[in-house]
Amino acid sequence: MPQSLSLSRAARLAGVTRAELQRRIRQGEIETFEGEVVISDLLRVFPQVRLDRDKGFERAEAIKDAAIPRDQQSDAVLPSPQVLVSRLRALAEVLTQKAAELDATRDLLDRLSGRLAAIAEGADAAGLAGVRDTLTWLADERQALAERPKADPRAQLFAKDTFLRIMAASVKIIPSGHEFFCEGSESILEASVRAGLKLSYGCSSGNCGQCKARVVQGEVWKTADHDYVLSEREKQMGYILTCSNTAVTDIVLEAAEAHGVEDLPVQEIRAAVRKVERLGADLLLVHIQTPRTQTLRFMAGQRARLTLEDGASGEVPIASCPCNGRNLQFYLRRRPGDPLAEAAFGRLAAQQMVTLRGPVGDFILHEESPGPALFIAVDDGIAPIKSLLEHAVSIDTIEAFHLYWVSAGAEGHHLANWCRAMTDSLDNFRFTQIGETNPEAAVAQVLATLRADYPTLGGMRLYLAGPTVTVEAIRDQLPALGAEAGLIACEGLD
Repeated sequence: MPQSLSLSRAARLAGVTRAELQRRIRQGEIETFEGEVVISDLLRVFPQVRLDRDKGFERAEAIKDAAIPRDQQSDAVLPSPQVLVSRLRALAEVLTQKAAELDATRDLLDRLSGRLAAIAEGADAAGLAGVRDTLTWLADERQALAERPKADPRAQLFAKDTFLRIMAASVKIIPSGHEFFCEGSESILEASVRAGLKLSYGCSSGNCGQCKARVVQGEVWKTADHDYVLSEREKQMGYILTCSNTAVTDIVLEAAEAHGVEDLPVQEIRAAVRKVERLGADLLLVHIQTPRTQTLRFMAGQRARLTLEDGASGEVPIASCPCNGRNLQFYLRRRPGDPLAEAAFGRLAAQQMVTLRGPVGDFILHEESPGPALFIAVDDGIAPIKSLLEHAVSIDTIEAFHLYWVSAGAEGHHLANWCRAMTDSLDNFRFTQIGETNPEAAVAQVLATLRADYPTLGGMRLYLAGPTVTVEAIRDQLPALGAEAGLIACEGLD
């Protein structure tokens, strides 16, 4: 049976993004069976498999690091000694088994040669010629195997996979089939959040038991003690707390995931203001950090209600990626009649406490759609769009992104540097900047630009966010460009 790899591991070994691999699969260049890729097909399409990553893959990883804050750069962190020893032991068992299989195969070939030689002694002329031809062929093939160059692509692929299995273990979730990598000694929960998955959890510190999951296959290592007590029966069935364990070998995990906004609980968290950045006369960027024991669970594009100590309150889009639910970003624009923004401009400072309540809203990324997606942000609509884009980069399943940002306010395109960094770092990301003060003219310019860039919008996902009147005016004209109404998501921010 041909050897096969999961999509995530195949993409990693080939040095391409998962989205690029999926694009090749949809084009028929690579076939899949039960969600896995045959190694021979992978090498046929990507023949230059090397131990070093290609530049495109490095650029993608760089933008992920820039777009997704982490408490530590786990990609560069070795596993703990205990985990490293366990992974090496597991790998040694695999290599021992492979060596035994190789020895058995050689012995089988030797015995086959002997049997053929014995048959040749009593065969007639025709049979003797056939046996001799078979023996010659077998000898030639064995000699060719012995003389195969050390730089054989299959050998390189095996070497790279061996190294990656020491540094990281693959975690596959059932029944969803989602897969991610556990880097270094990070917990399974930390790795799942970084990968953009929405496993169930509460405190993330081993007290509540909400992150309980069952190990169906593979080996885990307990990285931290926890107060929550698993029953003996649960332990026998393979249950663990994902916040307190890391994956030693590739594992299969049975765990609950949130599939829609209705699956996420409303949370209320007391959090601290880390930093307040004034981006202009009327725009603030507020960085808020939750306690380690209360990470906010939300989906990209959702909102949260912020309440200051003096009671000023308002609902604001979360402008950061759910892959880092502790460190949240909010843009606050001063507007008449907005008590939250007025209080923030007057009194908000680092170290002050705020209350977060959320998440709310259904403007979220449709992760099941891997094709190209267009994002249209009007003015402050860039905040939820930024969250969607960072999450899309994190999960690495969307084929291509194109961001259109319409803004002509006093602060202009205050995230232009971020947009250019995305463009420079990702081959599949485009950014179009549109400056227009008049709403009607802005709508016309967006539609004209879309028409010039794409012959048709058929089959594309579109995400629009900004002032309700402008967003709805753009949305109503999109079907004339081929867009399908069911593939358009809108968020009005009035």
